Amino acid sequence: MNPLKAPPGTKIALMGNEAIARGAIEAGTYVMTGYPGTPSSEVLMTVHEFGKGLDIYAEWAANERVAFEIALGAAIGGARALVTMKAPGANVAADPILSAAYSGVDGGLVILIADDPGPITTQTEQDSRWFAELSKLPMITPSNPQEAKDFVVIAHELSEAVNLPVILRTTTRVNHTVGPVETGEIKPPKKYVKFVRNPPRFVRAGMVWNRERHAWLLQQLGKVEDFLSKYGLNMVEGSGSKCVVTEGVGYEYVMEALSKLGLKEGVKVVKLGLLYPFPKRFMSEVLRGCDEVLVVEELDPYIEFKVKELAYELKLDVKVAGKAEKLLPEVGELTPSTVLKAMKGFLHLDVHESEGVERLEAPPRPPPLCPSCPHRNSYIGLIFGILKAGFRREEVPIFGDIGCYALSVNPPINAIWTEHSMGASIGMAMGLKLSGFKGPVVATIGDSTLFHAGLPALAEAIHKKVDMLVLILDNEVVAMTGHQSTLTWGKTELGRETKPLSIEEVVKGMGADTVVVVDPYDIDRMISTVKELIRKPGVNVIIARAPCALHAARLYGVQKRYTVIPERCKECMACIKITGCPALYIGEDHKVHILVEDCLGCGLCAKYCPFDAIVEVSKG
Repeated sequence: MNPLKAPPGTKIALMGNEAIARGAIEAGTYVMTGYPGTPSSEVLMTVHEFGKGLDIYAEWAANERVAFEIALGAAIGGARALVTMKAPGANVAADPILSAAYSGVDGGLVILIADDPGPITTQTEQDSRWFAELSKLPMITPSNPQEAKDFVVIAHELSEAVNLPVILRTTTRVNHTVGPVETGEIKPPKKYVKFVRNPPRFVRAGMVWNRERHAWLLQQLGKVEDFLSKYGLNMVEGSGSKCVVTEGVGYEYVMEALSKLGLKEGVKVVKLGLLYPFPKRFMSEVLRGCDEVLVVEELDPYIEFKVKELAYELKLDVKVAGKAEKLLPEVGELTPSTVLKAMKGFLHLDVHESEGVERLEAPPRPPPLCPSCPHRNSYIGLIFGILKAGFRREEVPIFGDIGCYALSVNPPINAIWTEHSMGASIGMAMGLKLSGFKGPVVATIGDSTLFHAGLPALAEAIHKKVDMLVLILDNEVVAMTGHQSTLTWGKTELGRETKPLSIEEVVKGMGADTVVVVDPYDIDRMISTVKELIRKPGVNVIIARAPCALHAARLYGVQKRYTVIPERCKECMACIKITGCPALYIGEDHKVHILVEDCLGCGLCAKYCPFDAIVEVSKG
């Protein structure tokens, strides 16, 4: 069943992100944009898969800042808009988001920020609840897929009621949990209404105007709790003087723990759906009936601080416990068992030492580059090229960037030295060189990341005539987050015709000293090109271009595979030690074997087998 077109009242199992996409359709959202970033990516991906034929604009942007500005431009014209991003993406979009709080909007504007406790797929465990404080924008948070859908609609209503963008903050377990969702009525898309020239509102160059808009912003925030009171985002379940205050997925874990303990009616559970501005009036009434409070939340003790502050203001004799008392961890995501252990401690029940400790059914392992990934060839070619040029590996720093190519940090490739933030590889490599580092430096960056945040740093390096090698890993797709479109595509997921951008033409136009396009599967040419350019003065760019092997296999099938002739294998393990391809494994006979269903036919392992034991198997 199409989750975006299902009639009202349909009960369907949806992932949280799918439910958010449905909520956007129900709310009459016309402009949807964002930048891929797990755990938020599936929202727009759902619209792309199921939204064909709908009267909407739903496309990826070059980065989160651009995406937000598109959504803001739509919303100040009266249209409803949604912009999606993961937590670090909010940092990229912070400048326009903070200014948007002063200008406000007329159409509903919802900013989905997906945090990643764990972290599971993100470079930091950023707690974006503080971002609401910084930006002074309302923030609400759902606990399950049903609320994820419903809160999108509520967020649009709130946005238009107070004329402010509204942040919908989720965490990984809400984004990726599958649960029952009942669909609601679908409103027609709300498009442009009007846009009137109003410099005091929209021009931030006027300092007097900015003071006036700041006062206006604080006034609008004062209306948020009153408006949301009719929606029941903040609620109380159960009764008693022992109170648990929670939000997001923590609420689900608390209710599960109370069910296991048979105490659903003996504890008062306070669920907060509004995080900012903190619902003081609601919480003031709740706290007066509590003797002890446990705050259950992921990441920072954000709510814990708020509750303690409010109890102090009200002069209440109430004990508030949580992360500060070490009942819950500040690192990593919550789990049912850690919450159960905390609940037992709070309720003075017996706690066994084993409780709160998760059992791993399988040993952990670092995520590998996929079989036949062109980035494996690119980095092996880069390393061998450095060696061929007469340098030792430890003499040439290789700066990495955000993307699946960052997995080259793992053995046996062990390529990149850093992976900091989107687009940072070029700027950091430049900085090291400018600091007085005498040897060559290499910056590696993906195609999508280049357009996202790499171009300004590249322009800076070219302008300042810094000697460095830039390796652009172009696999023609945003691969790690689920194979989304890039600015080089001629048609988007929804079929919108575009003007594709050429990476080499853009880089040449910026003035790079050398630009060479290489097929990384031609590893000998890759090695020789690196050897030639690593010593050459200026900003020299290699574009290693080959389609993502996994994406190509899904689109066109696998044309060839490889297998091992056991009699020829001498157990030297050269293929494994050099490539680290996950399709290779060591059998009980101590020889190398290939998982045929995983092999995508690049032939790199065969190239480095000194005994010709690995041979091609034709398609079929």
